[in-house]
Amino acid sequence: MRLLIQRVREASVAIEGALHARIGAGLLVFVGIGCEDGEEDLEYLAGKLVRLRIFDDAQGVMNLDVRQAGGEALVVSQFTLLAATRRGNRPSYVAAAPEAVSRPLYERFAARVGELLGREAATGVFGADMRVALVNDGPVTIWMDSKRRE
Repeated sequence: MRLLIQRVREASVAIEGALHARIGAGLLVFVGIGCEDGEEDLEYLAGKLVRLRIFDDAQGVMNLDVRQAGGEALVVSQFTLLAATRRGNRPSYVAAAPEAVSRPLYERFAARVGELLGREAATGVFGADMRVALVNDGPVTIWMDSKRRE
């Protein structure tokens, strides 16, 4: 499971021109789910995400997690995070889990983030053609992979 995390001042998802979800300051999280991902990956990344100290404290040092900063979360599915680009110029997505696997994991991931955050996480719509807008804060952008725990 892969996450692309962006600390944002605000973020939103629109579908077919209509606003679907919006958050203020917090985390915009793109989630890619691979064929070999499961509950252990979900738990590891959800916990790591909400404990990630990437918000400024009173001294301007990144020392607070999203809960301590009073932030929100917007979780968006994005299978393209599993793109393989080593060969040729057209990405391969064979490592991305099929919908029967990835949809329930994505939904459980978003729910688990909400539980750990203490407030419901906003979400996109799995499989929809979405327009994601954001104001990156910092900018702070972090990549995490449950198979490469760096």
